[in-house]
Amino acid sequence: MIFFRYAAIALVVGGLSALIFMAANGVGQSPVTAQRFVDLQEGGDVHAGFRRAHAKGFCVAGEFISNGSLAALSTAAVFQVASTPFVGRISIAGNNPTAPDLRSPVRSLALAFDNSSAGTWRTAMNTPPVMAVGTPEAFYEQLSVLAPDPVTGQRNSERIQAFFEAHPETAAFRAWQASYTPTQSFATERYHSINAFYLIDQDSNRQAVRWAAVPAALTDLTAVTELADDNSEALQEEFMSRVARQPVVFDLTFTLAAPEDNENDPTTLWPDSRQQLVAGQLVINEVLAEAQGACNDINFDPLVLPAGMAATADPILRARSAAYAESFRRRAREHLLGRNKELTNE
Repeated sequence: MIFFRYAAIALVVGGLSALIFMAANGVGQSPVTAQRFVDLQEGGDVHAGFRRAHAKGFCVAGEFISNGSLAALSTAAVFQVASTPFVGRISIAGNNPTAPDLRSPVRSLALAFDNSSAGTWRTAMNTPPVMAVGTPEAFYEQLSVLAPDPVTGQRNSERIQAFFEAHPETAAFRAWQASYTPTQSFATERYHSINAFYLIDQDSNRQAVRWAAVPAALTDLTAVTELADDNSEALQEEFMSRVARQPVVFDLTFTLAAPEDNENDPTTLWPDSRQQLVAGQLVINEVLAEAQGACNDINFDPLVLPAGMAATADPILRARSAAYAESFRRRAREHLLGRNKELTNE
């Protein structure tokens, strides 16, 4: 039954994503669609049943313990003084579910907070704090330029350089990329919302924010197991070893935009002088392989927001949502076809 439920959800989400994408870009105005994005992410080697981006990952679960510091800015139940359970997924960038996790330049933490009485909140955070570009068209061009040549299997450095020179808005991303050194654990990375969102208070006032999951102060920054370069599961095994000893904890830290900050531009960093509030702690106390955990059934759509939060007009945010839904639809269909084949052969 799970495969049929999975497929039904995919059809609904896929239809909604198409409407969202068309509303954001205008029907017929943009040649970039969710289907084209996902086609590009798949490349020539489709791994059926897996996410098209961030194919390799594992499930986590725990609770968000809110301290109430955002209660005056948002009516969302998750930000009141309370504990809210979550299911999440830690992953690396790329479409290969067998890729060595140590070699990935981007790591991700996605969470789904379930408060049945007040709605669900989903967030997909990544190690980069900003996007390189700010429109779906430019993002599609970036992915195209970074894709390996189908014949040689190598990237074209001249095309990549030309792209970045033609897009000065990539400066903040390139500066981060030049200074970033991956840590030796998923538990010691900072994960960013990248896009901005609104918190909405009881008087309907809006405050633009970004957030990040920041390792809690007592987090041990050294790896708890030896990381072998030839072990494709090195980071996953290290994280599992940590949680077996004690929960992994992140501070969920919100940065408040000033009036002069453009909340619709994901390519710019907000100054360090902006007010920051720690909303509470993310406590991860369970880790499961993806096939065994609940995260595989979840589309971590960043536009799934509870009352008390709202999306900005950032066009990349809409594109992310539509591409996630298209990826979800494809793998749900593949799971369903695989299950039907198993039943036929029984």
